[in-house]
Amino acid sequence: MKPLTFIGVPVDSVGRNGGTEHGPEALRELGLPQALGAEDAGDLPVRIRGEERDPETGLLASGDVLASTRTIRAAVTERIGAGQLPFLAGGCCAELPGALAGARDALGEVGLVHLDGHADLYDGRTSTTGEAADMPISVVLGLGPAAWVEATGGAATSAERTALVGYRDEEESRRDGMRQPETLEPPPLLAAGAELRARGHADSAAAIATMLGERGPFWLHFDVDVLDPACFPATDYLLGGGMDWDELQATLHPLLSSRALVGTSLACYNPDKDPQRDCGVALVEVLAANRPG
Repeated sequence: MKPLTFIGVPVDSVGRNGGTEHGPEALRELGLPQALGAEDAGDLPVRIRGEERDPETGLLASGDVLASTRTIRAAVTERIGAGQLPFLAGGCCAELPGALAGARDALGEVGLVHLDGHADLYDGRTSTTGEAADMPISVVLGLGPAAWVEATGGAATSAERTALVGYRDEEESRRDGMRQPETLEPPPLLAAGAELRARGHADSAAAIATMLGERGPFWLHFDVDVLDPACFPATDYLLGGGMDWDELQATLHPLLSSRALVGTSLACYNPDKDPQRDCGVALVEVLAANRPG
């Protein structure tokens, strides 16, 4: 078993102090590194600041997004190269492109399981907010803002080695003009939230882990908004119809226990919306019960 390393990534792509950038600190205080049996490597020196959209990339705080991506990429490359299994605690989904690029730099082509309530296939034009967290799947596939794709060293994975799991924003994303996942060529593995429930979370996740693992290593990105707001309101973009805790555990177990897993990123826990830390405690418990590796 590779040693697990906890790395804080305190970013929030809204461009202001607070919110998800406080997530790593709160999870550390709740004992997540110890619950995972991980070395705590501290936080990366990253922040995203600025509320102006760059006219070229369409990103809020574009310079900070690109700089953070390069820092995350280098850190993940170093940790995997040293034989470690990185666990990135964000922060928001803006951490994913750098993380996946770092895994690719260290290992060659890697797959991705994107466990998220949103498909995250916006770009600098279709995103209504300009927040980097709208766009990570576009970027890792080489379809996002050119400067951001360049910061990752080009596409970090391919659609056929990508699984989008638990998303349920189809209506909203079609209205906004987001590129739809089923239009990608070759197509990714798609397991929308309703489909997971119909087929069974454990069986679906096990099949995805097997299919991707047979092709080589993969990274798991876990956005807490895959959970239903009724059990996890401490995130910023709430969507009904998400998983409950039992469904999440059934989904996480085969993914986190796969021998093909090379790293994990956790995103979008906002402790500012969790004053009693009830959501944070429950999150630590479910991750402790499903330690990566």
